[in-house]
Amino acid sequence: MPWWSWIVIWIALVALSLLFFVVLGARLFRKFMATAKELGEAGERFSTLPAAAAPSTASGDGPGADGTDAEPPADPGSAVFASPVQMGHDYRAAKVARQEARRRRRVQRKRDRGQPQRLHDIELS
Repeated sequence: MPWWSWIVIWIALVALSLLFFVVLGARLFRKFMATAKELGEAGERFSTLPAAAAPSTASGDGPGADGTDAEPPADPGSAVFASPVQMGHDYRAAKVARQEARRRRRVQRKRDRGQPQRLHDIELS
């Protein structure tokens, strides 16, 4: 093998490795830019506290969406300073309200479909 073939082989190897590093760097840069863009969007989305949503009266059955007159949510972090008894009461009251809202939706859905109602749901109505 002539001496100049080794020079050609080494030039080809270096060129291929440089090409590999350029492609790898381009992919890494594109992924980094996509991550930075998503991080910026997430920062904009979560930089402000969400405003308290006004209760919808679209269903027409009460001031709240599920027909309950719920008080506005407390300030974020106020549960830390509230008494455990008050927090337990709030949790149980919210749980009962969610169960009642689910029951009302279930009864309405079955009524709309013409399906028979559960005896438990009929007794509560």
